[in-house]
Amino acid sequence: DSQVMADRLTALVVAGLKTATCSAALHGPDTTVGEQQVCLNGAGDPVCVIETVSVTTLPFANVTPEMAAMEGEGDLSFRYWHDEHIAFFEREGTWAPDMDVIFETFRCVAVIDDEFASAVPALIKAERAAAHAAGYTALGACLGAD
Repeated sequence: DSQVMADRLTALVVAGLKTATCSAALHGPDTTVGEQQVCLNGAGDPVCVIETVSVTTLPFANVTPEMAAMEGEGDLSFRYWHDEHIAFFEREGTWAPDMDVIFETFRCVAVIDDEFASAVPALIKAERAAAHAAGYTALGACLGAD
């Protein structure tokens, strides 16, 4: 829902750290298994191509820590995932404790913006540092992209 978020999440996809995403089920699925989509950066430029591996609808409350970690965000903790997704769904106007989500797994099949890809380590470092500064410390002091 912002240029900064788009850059952060796309960097995680390019690095292979983000292999899943979820959305409010009331929007309906926007992909099918095997479909390929182009990921855009915050400026709306194409960065990479992903291919959907699986699509599952489930209650928000049933997302597991393992599933949350597949999203690659913050400090990879379930707490970070939970807090950030509630905040996102609230901004979107879809949050409800009993809501269903669509959980999609995917793989990056091509990077098409080498300039963006060269900035990925710094974007990931910033992602981890911001989470750590906000009190999410599951990764300890590890703030780099290593």
